[in-house]
Amino acid sequence: MGNEIIIDVTPSEIVIAHVKDKQLVELSKEKSNLQFSVGDIYLGKVKKIMPGLNAVFVDVGYEKDAFLHYLDLGPQVQTLQKYLETAIQRKGKATSMQRFKPEPDIDKKGKIADTLRVGQSILVQVAKEPISTKGPRLSSEISIAGRNIVLIPFSDKVSISQKISSSDEKKRLRMLIQSIKPKHYGVIIRTVAEGKSSETLEEELHELVRKWEGAFEELRDAKPPKLFLGEMNRTSTILRDLLNGTFSNIYVNDEKYYSQIREYIASIAPETEKILKLVRGGVPILERFGINKQIKALFGKTVSIRNGAYLIIEHTEALHVIDVNSGNRTKLGNDQETNALEVNLVAAQHIAQQLRLRDMGGIIVIDFIDMYTVEHRQKLHEKMKEAMSDDRAKHNILPVSKFGLMQITRQRVRPELNEQAVEKCPVCKGSGEIVPSILFDDELFNHLSYVIEQDRLKHITVRVHPYIAAYLTKGLFSLRWKWAKKLHCSMKIIQDSSLSFFESKFFNKDGEEIIR
Repeated sequence: MGNEIIIDVTPSEIVIAHVKDKQLVELSKEKSNLQFSVGDIYLGKVKKIMPGLNAVFVDVGYEKDAFLHYLDLGPQVQTLQKYLETAIQRKGKATSMQRFKPEPDIDKKGKIADTLRVGQSILVQVAKEPISTKGPRLSSEISIAGRNIVLIPFSDKVSISQKISSSDEKKRLRMLIQSIKPKHYGVIIRTVAEGKSSETLEEELHELVRKWEGAFEELRDAKPPKLFLGEMNRTSTILRDLLNGTFSNIYVNDEKYYSQIREYIASIAPETEKILKLVRGGVPILERFGINKQIKALFGKTVSIRNGAYLIIEHTEALHVIDVNSGNRTKLGNDQETNALEVNLVAAQHIAQQLRLRDMGGIIVIDFIDMYTVEHRQKLHEKMKEAMSDDRAKHNILPVSKFGLMQITRQRVRPELNEQAVEKCPVCKGSGEIVPSILFDDELFNHLSYVIEQDRLKHITVRVHPYIAAYLTKGLFSLRWKWAKKLHCSMKIIQDSSLSFFESKFFNKDGEEIIR
């Protein structure tokens, strides 16, 4: 089985599930009103200088000022600032970057108070989304990502992805980019550029340059805070970074979104356009592909792996802690050391999956089952590196200590994804007592009547547990048919196994949930 992407579009959010061999490996959720995404470029205003931190706080329009450290300014920040001021104050067309005289690089050990001042306008890029009580983390070393290359304004370096193994291909790509890139632009060549033609790379390079310089045309007399250049939506970003020949299907349940994705895929990889499929029908798309069930199984404090072994995952403000337990696993003929190694190797694969799935970042400490053989600890270290080789987030894995602890640092640019795996009973509200089940259909009908009357609905969709759905729709003159006739409202019953037995949800004709 190949890789698949399943996209669930609702009025409030978009859920993107990356499935490999029918196993959920990555989950992303994007709110419809999401702001301050990683990669967005803003015209900000310096609000406060913190000499002790060698940093400044910048107003980019978020409720909390964003943080910019001196080390994130980039060596060519003075050139960027000079070009920005010229663009804001210009009379006529903006000066081409190729004819712009660069300023000297700033001192690596300098002070931010010598570079920036309060009230100054500055061009910054979101490096980390707002997390917890913190505002966005910024950088003024701007990069504009494309499908095959990343453009770095005010730089002249050409870098190549280390994942391209062929030295001949590296040499070809370096010479090609150096021959076509404009002056005062640096380029990072991405892994997917391997084997791409010069026409493809040149066209993308010129498009990124036009995108960057064209944004300055709209900047005249601009006042901060202002969005300067927005990153693509999360779905397009994931497709740009993930899509390759190993993907067999991309499923989406919204026709408008389907058209947008098809247009985007046609522009970056037209040969893969046929794998995009529109899914219609009453069954929710995440339910149809078994994603909801996996989410409930994989998120939570305790995660089962196999043969009775399980993980316990705890989160603190400073770090994440994962404890590996063998449970009641026993295997005749194997000693304790061999059993510990087998459980740890399996756990390593599942832990790598959990880190990607929850997008856990910062410091992760893993307490593996104790092993006393150095060779076994080394084998576990190699297994963890192999399991995390597909992880796109930057990470560093330290060897297992003699106490069985492994430390991992993983880049965190977005809030951790936290799905509720356990639920408070929607019927008893935690009291442990419910109304008699024989009265459930009467209560559901009364609730339906109230919602339909209050909102004057002509069409309503009801999502319930599959058993309840079967009860409501059974027979020629089902309860659904009788209720629809009595309430003068078109009614659709959809089964949803993610709901508890007596839980129900109502939706209007636009797919928006009705909460009463």
